[in-house]
Amino acid sequence: MIDFISDLLSGGLGFSADVLDTRKIDSNITLLRQQEWFKKIYENSQYYLLLIGNREVRAYLQSNFRVKRMIRNEKAQAKFLLLLNKELKIRLLRHKS
Repeated sequence: MIDFISDLLSGGLGFSADVLDTRKIDSNITLLRQQEWFKKIYENSQYYLLLIGNREVRAYLQSNFRVKRMIRNEKAQAKFLLLLNKELKIRLLRHKS
């Protein structure tokens, strides 16, 4: 609950926070890397590029509340994967034009 309130106050629940907290994001990625389902994502080169360089994905991962929910909840994991696929599609479309 404290993480949720902290994320809410810091604007971490929105995708377009002005400043991203790199240390917090990297710490959350380290937490997620302990999960088997996330290891597969992390080892995929296309997803990896999103994890390290996509603002929307990194803003999503900045939320401790969201990350903890992903660890516990398969629906939250699926929602994150949908975000990754959406951002991947956008990235591919930009590179085609």
